[in-house]
Amino acid sequence: MVRSSEFPEEAELVVCTVQNVRNFGAFVTLDEYGGKEGFIHIRDVATGWVKYIRDYVREGQKIVCKVLGVDSSKGHIDLSLKSVNEHQRREKIQEWKNENKAEKLMEILAERLGKELIALYEEFGYDLMSTYGTLFGAFEQVAAHPETLEEEEFSGEWMDAFIEVAKENVTPPHVQIDGYLELICPEPDGVDKIREALLKGEASSNRAKIQYIGAPRYRVVITAPDYKTAEEDLKDVTAAVIEKMEECEGSAVFHREGR
Repeated sequence: MVRSSEFPEEAELVVCTVQNVRNFGAFVTLDEYGGKEGFIHIRDVATGWVKYIRDYVREGQKIVCKVLGVDSSKGHIDLSLKSVNEHQRREKIQEWKNENKAEKLMEILAERLGKELIALYEEFGYDLMSTYGTLFGAFEQVAAHPETLEEEEFSGEWMDAFIEVAKENVTPPHVQIDGYLELICPEPDGVDKIREALLKGEASSNRAKIQYIGAPRYRVVITAPDYKTAEEDLKDVTAAVIEKMEECEGSAVFHREGR
């Protein structure tokens, strides 16, 4: 993985592979930093007294550690396993997997553009990481909103290819909100009127789905890239249904459910 820095920063969480377990600690390599070696002292393996260190770490194991200190002149990296909780571990592993995927996408991009991978990082990759937090985050946002690159004032011939690769390989992030409508129409053809109102509602947004719960209730589900868009669509859908129901002097009430 191409990094903008050669060594990790203090307090950073890093993915490691355990190489050698000794009675006094464990030697590991840092997967994100070119296999640089780090060391976990036995006191930093687990909380409390560690009788058998191999109960906690073993050769070949993937672990997440917190960086306690770095001496770049000597190449020393001190790590702690016990300082990482389960939530942090899961989050970091997922981030690491995402960044590995992003690196492979950059390799595809480099091939299409006929350039070296490192050249792409220097041209725009590091800037994308700075703007979007992570490289994978950049791919996600661009897959959902291609215009975001120009909005963030990026430019260059690489942009069209980047958008293409993002759309081909990344599923945009999404959120989901819902609520339900209570619909009543007293006219003889009330069922048809309600159906027309629901169809009008769904037609107002391609991100909307209306599901029958049980008369007179219908669930409205919106799936969108962000909450702002979802809220706007929910408002449009319910307004369209209510407007249509009013035409038949029916009753239409919307109830919002929690996110």
